[in-house]
Formats: sequence, structure tokens, C-alpha cells
Amino acid sequence: MTVLEVIQRSTDYLVRKGIESPRLQAELMLAEQLRLPRLQLYLNHDRELREDQLTVLREWIKRRGGHEPLQYILGHVNFCGVELEVSSNVLIPRPETEVLAEHAWQFLEAREPLHPSGAIILDFATGSGCLAIALACRIPTARILAVDLSWPALVLARHNAQRHQVADRIQFWQGNSLAALSPMAWLDLVVSNPPYIPTSDLAILQPEVRDYEPRLALDGGPDGLAFFRSLAREAALCLRTGGRLLAEFGDGQEALLPSVFSPPLWRVEAIRNDNANKPRILVAVRE
Repeated sequence: MTVLEVIQRSTDYLVRKGIESPRLQAELMLAEQLRLPRLQLYLNHDRELREDQLTVLREWIKRRGGHEPLQYILGHVNFCGVELEVSSNVLIPRPETEVLAEHAWQFLEAREPLHPSGAIILDFATGSGCLAIALACRIPTARILAVDLSWPALVLARHNAQRHQVADRIQFWQGNSLAALSPMAWLDLVVSNPPYIPTSDLAILQPEVRDYEPRLALDGGPDGLAFFRSLAREAALCLRTGGRLLAEFGDGQEALLPSVFSPPLWRVEAIRNDNANKPRILVAVRE
């Protein structure tokens, strides 16, 4: 079977299964299997696939037809120019979180850290380690504590950090609270993409999210703000005066967050938009 035939048959199958952008999805899986840039496929349209390649590709197409996310099938994703391994143990890093990372390193690059040796950062709910690793790659002097409740997520995050040679500057810690941290003003920055989907909304999510991504990384409690309340309470104990907390939040939550990050401990400095021009990033200052 040729490259063009595979694309056409795979696309037809994914259309029947109700998959969005079916041709693009088929092309991405085929390009991965052939180790070619996607745009090179059509320059090799008459290339015959080996039977072992077809066997793997058929399995991938079947999995995608069952709405398993493409990133889990391929096993990797690009985040801020850094390739990370992902699995069903971690939330798939998204473009919205790249915006969070960009705001975080812009803050760090523009501000003198409290510590002469470099900024100290806390990444709460690190998942794949995407934020911690992106910041470590961008800010070579930064030291980072990456926290997550899921041990399998931490194992994968540590592997990603080792792969990009920043594991010596990232300490991984298992927990769902910051209460065990020293209650001293020693952090320059807290970043987080916490669970923020209201529990009642989980059932109506796209099947790719609802059925495959870890519920632990999605469920933000009855109103989606449970983890933000913990962050506001606990991060205030270890973030220095003038330090920042940057966190991703869900649709419509921007109106509620100022009451969570309120004086006298906090001041909401800004609400930043994502690339779709939707409010998405909280910037709060420790007073």
C-alpha cells in the first residue's frame, strides 16, 4: 500500500469515527511511522509501506478512531520548543500552558531574584514537567521544585528533565499540598496549571479528555476552584513579598479568582489572555 492510499483509507476511517481533522491526524501518524516531516509525505506519495509499518499504523489509526488522543498514541508532544514524552498518566500540555510559561520566564528575566545564585520557582501540579523543564531550559540559573500528587507523573517528569539535562536543577516532590514546605518567604515565583474543571462538567468533556486524560489532573472540585484556594493559602507562606503566582484557569473563572487571591496577602495584578484571546492566566502578587 502506498503513502497516498494509506492517507486516503485512514482519513475515510477516521471520518466515520467522528474524529476532528481526520486527514491531518492520519498524516501525522503516517509521518511519525515513516520518520518524515508531514509535508514530505506528498513528495513520497507512491512510496510503498512495509508490512510491519502498516501493522503499527493500523493499530494507531484504530486507537485514534476510539478517540484516544494523538499525543498518547505517538508518545510525545512539543512544548515551548521542547519535546516531552507523555502518557495517560499526565495531562497533555496545551498551547494555553505555553502562554503561562512565556509569562513566567518574562517575569523572571525582568526581575532580580531574591537569591544571588538564581531564582527559586515552585511548579505545583507539574504533570509531565512541562512548565518546570521549559523554565529550566530558558532560565539556566533557576532552581525549581516540581510538586505533583501522582507518582507515575513524577517518574515521567523526572525522565523528561533528565532527557533535557536539567534534572540537576529540578527537585521532584510528591504531594497535593504545600503545607510540608518551610513557611518562609524564599520563593521568587509559583507557577501552576492545576485541576480547574468543575466536577459536574467532567462528564460533558470531549471523549479524548474525559475518557483518557487523568481525572486527578482535571477535577477542580465542585466549582473548579478547590486547588486555587489551597494555592492562595499555602503559597502565601513561602512566596517572598513582591513575588508572583502565575496560574492557568478555566473559562469564566476570572471573575471569581480576585476573591480567592485577596488582600491583605494577595493582589491580583493582571488577568492575561491566551492565544484565542480568552482570559486564561492569573497573575497575583504576594503583598
